[in-house]
Amino acid sequence: MQHPGVASAQTYVTPEARLTAEGIVLPPAPGPLGPYRPWVTFGSLVMTSGQFPFIDGRLAYSGRIGGSIGPKDAYAACRLAAINGIAQLKDAVGSLTSIKQIVRLEGTMQVAMGFRDHPKALDGASDLINLVFGEAGRHSRMIYSNPEMPLDSPVLIVLLAEIRD
Repeated sequence: MQHPGVASAQTYVTPEARLTAEGIVLPPAPGPLGPYRPWVTFGSLVMTSGQFPFIDGRLAYSGRIGGSIGPKDAYAACRLAAINGIAQLKDAVGSLTSIKQIVRLEGTMQVAMGFRDHPKALDGASDLINLVFGEAGRHSRMIYSNPEMPLDSPVLIVLLAEIRD
Protein backbone atom coordinates (compact mmCIF):
# COMPACT_ATOMS: atom_id res chain seq x y z
CA MET A 1 0.00 0.00 0.00
CA GLN A 2 1.38 3.40 -0.97
CA HIS A 3 1.61 5.95 1.81
CA PRO A 4 0.07 9.39 1.17
CA GLY A 5 2.53 12.03 0.05
CA VAL A 6 5.31 9.71 -1.15
CA ALA A 7 6.21 8.63 -4.67
CA SER A 8 6.27 4.94 -3.89
CA ALA A 9 6.40 2.57 -0.94
CA GLN A 10 10.10 2.06 -1.75
CA THR A 11 10.86 5.74 -1.03
CA TYR A 12 8.84 5.83 2.18
CA VAL A 13 10.94 6.91 5.15
CA THR A 14 9.58 5.78 8.49
CA PRO A 15 9.02 8.25 11.32
CA GLU A 16 11.53 6.26 13.38
CA ALA A 17 14.15 6.66 10.61
CA ARG A 18 13.48 10.40 10.48
CA LEU A 19 13.97 10.63 14.26
CA THR A 20 17.26 8.73 13.94
CA ALA A 21 18.40 10.97 11.07
CA GLU A 22 17.80 13.99 13.31
CA GLY A 23 19.72 12.40 16.18
CA ILE A 24 16.59 12.15 18.32
CA VAL A 25 16.23 9.16 20.60
CA LEU A 26 12.70 8.85 21.90
CA PRO A 27 12.64 8.61 25.68
CA PRO A 28 10.45 6.08 27.43
CA ALA A 29 6.90 7.43 27.46
CA PRO A 30 6.52 9.53 30.63
CA GLY A 31 4.18 8.09 33.22
CA PRO A 32 1.12 9.98 34.44
CA LEU A 33 1.41 12.41 37.35
CA GLY A 34 -1.92 11.32 38.79
CA PRO A 35 -4.80 8.85 38.47
CA TYR A 36 -5.21 9.10 34.70
CA ARG A 37 -3.86 7.43 31.58
CA PRO A 38 -1.00 8.99 29.60
CA TRP A 39 -2.88 8.13 26.39
CA VAL A 40 -6.24 6.67 25.39
CA THR A 41 -7.38 5.06 22.16
CA PHE A 42 -10.95 5.40 20.95
CA GLY A 43 -11.97 3.93 17.62
CA SER A 44 -9.21 4.72 15.15
CA LEU A 45 -7.86 7.62 17.24
CA VAL A 46 -5.29 7.96 20.00
CA MET A 47 -5.02 11.04 22.22
CA THR A 48 -2.24 11.81 24.63
CA SER A 49 -2.61 13.46 27.98
CA GLY A 50 -0.72 16.72 28.33
CA GLN A 51 3.03 16.32 27.89
CA PHE A 52 5.58 18.48 29.66
CA PRO A 53 9.10 19.34 28.47
CA PHE A 54 10.62 16.53 30.56
CA ILE A 55 14.09 15.04 30.25
CA ASP A 56 14.68 11.96 32.41
CA GLY A 57 11.59 12.71 34.49
CA ARG A 58 12.61 16.29 35.27
CA LEU A 59 11.23 19.52 33.87
CA ALA A 60 13.87 20.95 31.50
CA TYR A 61 12.26 24.42 31.40
CA SER A 62 10.22 26.32 33.95
CA GLY A 63 8.72 29.78 34.10
CA ARG A 64 6.73 32.06 31.86
CA ILE A 65 7.25 32.38 28.13
CA GLY A 66 8.02 36.01 27.42
CA GLY A 67 9.35 36.37 30.97
CA SER A 68 12.11 34.08 32.20
CA ILE A 69 11.70 31.92 29.06
CA GLY A 70 12.88 33.61 25.87
CA PRO A 71 11.74 32.81 22.31
CA LYS A 72 14.44 30.19 21.57
CA ASP A 73 13.82 28.34 24.83
CA ALA A 74 10.03 28.54 24.31
CA TYR A 75 10.46 26.91 20.89
CA ALA A 76 12.77 24.27 22.40
CA ALA A 77 10.37 23.56 25.29
CA CYS A 78 7.50 22.99 22.85
CA ARG A 79 9.72 20.74 20.74
CA LEU A 80 10.76 18.72 23.78
CA ALA A 81 7.16 18.33 24.97
CA ALA A 82 6.29 17.13 21.43
CA ILE A 83 9.08 14.53 21.63
CA ASN A 84 7.42 13.22 24.79
CA GLY A 85 4.06 13.27 22.98
CA ILE A 86 5.53 11.22 20.13
CA ALA A 87 6.92 8.79 22.71
CA GLN A 88 3.36 8.42 24.06
CA LEU A 89 2.02 7.73 20.57
CA LYS A 90 4.67 5.06 20.05
CA ASP A 91 3.80 3.52 23.42
CA ALA A 92 0.14 3.47 22.40
CA VAL A 93 0.51 1.92 18.92
CA GLY A 94 3.86 0.11 19.03
CA SER A 95 5.40 1.62 15.89
CA LEU A 96 5.08 5.16 14.60
CA THR A 97 4.38 3.73 11.13
CA SER A 98 0.98 2.82 12.61
CA ILE A 99 0.13 6.54 12.76
CA LYS A 100 -1.89 7.44 9.69
CA GLN A 101 -2.27 11.15 10.45
CA ILE A 102 -1.52 13.62 13.22
CA VAL A 103 -4.92 15.24 13.46
CA ARG A 104 -4.42 17.93 16.09
CA LEU A 105 -1.78 19.54 18.24
CA GLU A 106 -2.85 21.53 21.27
CA GLY A 107 -0.43 23.67 23.19
CA THR A 108 -1.16 25.32 26.52
CA MET A 109 1.34 27.97 27.53
CA GLN A 110 2.18 29.86 30.68
CA VAL A 111 3.06 33.30 29.36
CA ALA A 112 4.09 36.67 30.77
CA MET A 113 1.61 39.54 30.55
CA GLY A 114 1.72 41.09 27.10
CA PHE A 115 3.31 38.09 25.36
CA ARG A 116 1.68 37.52 21.97
CA ASP A 117 4.04 35.23 20.02
CA HIS A 118 2.40 31.96 21.04
CA PRO A 119 2.37 30.62 17.46
CA LYS A 120 6.15 31.00 17.05
CA ALA A 121 6.73 29.08 20.29
CA LEU A 122 4.33 26.28 19.31
CA ASP A 123 6.10 26.02 15.96
CA GLY A 124 8.74 24.08 17.94
CA ALA A 125 6.20 21.26 18.27
CA SER A 126 4.67 21.65 14.80
CA ASP A 127 8.02 21.72 13.00
CA LEU A 128 9.13 18.54 14.76
CA ILE A 129 5.87 16.69 14.08
CA ASN A 130 5.94 17.69 10.41
CA LEU A 131 9.57 16.57 10.15
CA VAL A 132 8.97 13.20 11.82
CA PHE A 133 5.70 12.30 10.10
CA GLY A 134 6.08 14.12 6.77
CA GLU A 135 2.78 14.83 5.07
CA ALA A 136 1.00 12.68 7.69
CA GLY A 137 2.24 15.18 10.29
CA ARG A 138 0.32 18.13 8.83
CA HIS A 139 -2.14 18.89 11.61
CA SER A 140 -4.64 21.37 12.91
CA ARG A 141 -3.71 23.10 16.13
CA MET A 142 -4.99 25.18 19.00
CA ILE A 143 -3.11 27.41 21.44
CA TYR A 144 -4.31 28.16 24.94
CA SER A 145 -2.85 30.45 27.59
CA ASN A 146 -3.02 29.55 31.23
CA PRO A 147 -2.17 31.99 34.03
CA GLU A 148 -0.59 29.22 36.11
CA MET A 149 0.72 25.88 34.87
CA PRO A 150 1.32 22.68 36.80
CA LEU A 151 4.94 22.35 37.96
CA ASP A 152 5.58 25.91 36.68
CA SER A 153 5.96 24.39 33.21
CA PRO A 154 5.98 26.89 30.35
CA VAL A 155 4.11 24.49 28.05
CA LEU A 156 1.88 21.42 27.89
CA ILE A 157 1.38 19.59 24.57
CA VAL A 158 -1.51 17.26 23.61
CA LEU A 159 -1.55 15.17 20.42
CA LEU A 160 -4.49 13.54 18.65
CA ALA A 161 -3.63 11.02 15.93
CA GLU A 162 -5.44 8.64 13.60
CA ILE A 163 -4.24 5.03 13.65
CA ARG A 164 -3.88 2.98 10.44
CA ASP A 165 -6.33 0.12 9.90
